[in-house]
Amino acid sequence: MKRYPLRIGGQAVDPHGNTWFETQNPYTGQAWAEIPRGNAHDVDLAVQAAHRTLTSGPWAEMTATQRGALMRKLGDLIARDAAKLAATEVRDNGKLLAEMQGQLNYIPQWFHYYGGLADKIQGSTLPLDKKGYFAFTRHEPVGVVAAITPWNSPLLLATWKIAPALAAGCTIVIKPSEFTSASTLEFAELFDEAGFPPGVFNVVTGFGAEVGTPLVEHPLVSKISFTGSDATGRLINEQAARLLKHTAMELGGKSPNIVFDDADLEQAVFGAVSGIFAATGQTCIAGSRLLVQDSIHDAFVERLLAVARTARMGDPMDPDTQVGPVTTPPQYRKVLEYIDIARSEGAHAVLGGEKGGAPECGQGWFVQPTIFTEVRNDMRIAQEEVFGPVLSVIRFKDEADALRIANDVRFGLAAAVWTKDIGRAIRMSERLQAGTVWVNTYRAVSFMAPFGGYKDSGLGRENGIDAVREYLQTKSVWINSGAVAGNPFVLR
Repeated sequence: MKRYPLRIGGQAVDPHGNTWFETQNPYTGQAWAEIPRGNAHDVDLAVQAAHRTLTSGPWAEMTATQRGALMRKLGDLIARDAAKLAATEVRDNGKLLAEMQGQLNYIPQWFHYYGGLADKIQGSTLPLDKKGYFAFTRHEPVGVVAAITPWNSPLLLATWKIAPALAAGCTIVIKPSEFTSASTLEFAELFDEAGFPPGVFNVVTGFGAEVGTPLVEHPLVSKISFTGSDATGRLINEQAARLLKHTAMELGGKSPNIVFDDADLEQAVFGAVSGIFAATGQTCIAGSRLLVQDSIHDAFVERLLAVARTARMGDPMDPDTQVGPVTTPPQYRKVLEYIDIARSEGAHAVLGGEKGGAPECGQGWFVQPTIFTEVRNDMRIAQEEVFGPVLSVIRFKDEADALRIANDVRFGLAAAVWTKDIGRAIRMSERLQAGTVWVNTYRAVSFMAPFGGYKDSGLGRENGIDAVREYLQTKSVWINSGAVAGNPFVLR
């Protein structure tokens, strides 16, 4: 069984407590590697290394253009090792190889994009209302960044934090999920090969109380960027607020996928299926609430069931598999509990609703693709994030009714509208309370497009130019040209 070390200050380091824990393959249920169990001592070593690198030495003295060149080199190395890293992720989180390979093939573009953006971060001169002064602004790195990442797409979601933070000149200590740490530990080795100075990127693995809390509370950490559940995000934000630390939070979702009667129904059916089942529902942007207009509801559900019934569960490494296992045992139990809750509230399971039991599912944590109809928007299955292959179908009458239902939830991460009416598409996109609105598509993302949530779905933005601003702080510089005598701080 493979045993991984921590990565601190450019070195492979055994955990201070000299203990490891097993990580399991969700398809087989069997352990395949040992992950270092870090603690507060390891966190302190990593943060100290990141802070030294931030404040002195090659990284601190490097020009933005030089940083960008290193980032582009890193992107090239990721492209070279994409197949290896994707296979590690599948082994660790059970998602489809096609999806993980697609993500790893795309990740280099983030480092190319932000590498090019690194030396385009510009301040500005200020037209002051006072004679005799010259003033300008500088944008400087916010400091050491603590990145805490989830188990569903470990390297993609880590990249959304790492790439803009590096472009801004920050250094990073990352704590990946204890369920899926292996790919991040392997990824860290590429920083050394790319030529990054030791301490720019550090990985401390372990559990929340033993690694996450001391990382968030470390006095030399200036920014916490977290992706995960809204409950954990609230706790981290509260910890950070007491210490006046910057935060960015990408949290949960309960996204409405809205189908009007004038939509291309075949396209909308496939959008609904891929929006919830393609990632086994394990994505914050899952289209877990399918809103269907009354006039097409029955025909649409019939076609939806016909397509969903063809979904093949099985080995995520098999290219023919379309639905993989749930990643973790706790999540597996949670999904099954929500299915029971939905039934108890009166929702009608028209597909699935059981554990996966086919021979091709091995011994893993499979849940059948599940569709509930007769769902009211006040049911828990429609209000709470399940994070599994469970779809709630909700009827609506007209545009106003669709908006009322779509926005009547505490989350606001994403939404989709299926219609041929461009006016309706624009009206809906204006009024939906969501950070991303798709029209006649679903789950499209890009390094160029800002991503983040309204309401309980989070704070701040990832991707695009907006993401770099999350890792910068602005400084105003005043220069007395010599024409001003006396106290320059007296207001006049």
